[in-house]
Amino acid sequence: MVQNRNKLINLFIGNISNSIIHKILEKAIDDKEIANRYEKELITSFEVAKRYRSKINPANIILPDKDIKYIRDRIIKNVRSDLLMRIKKGYKNINLNLIEELVDRFLKETKVI
Repeated sequence: MVQNRNKLINLFIGNISNSIIHKILEKAIDDKEIANRYEKELITSFEVAKRYRSKINPANIILPDKDIKYIRDRIIKNVRSDLLMRIKKGYKNINLNLIEELVDRFLKETKVI
């Protein structure tokens, strides 16, 4: 059961990271058409993340502190590295200061914290 739980946590981290990345990219872009694509991807990934979250343990119970710290740190690391890679590719107006604020907000919405 522990292997499945770890796999679910990693899948949750990947999907919620993707949501946060697309939220930041959506705010960075001026083109409404591209912003709408980012928003659709954000919604899709967030819904998948919520399904994985409900499989980790009951969704109305917060996770243990050790899991919360691990999940939060991994999400921040994933999002920061992906956004830095995109900045190197030439993306503009990406605000890295939004990362921790959005991570906390998304984790509260999924009842991780």
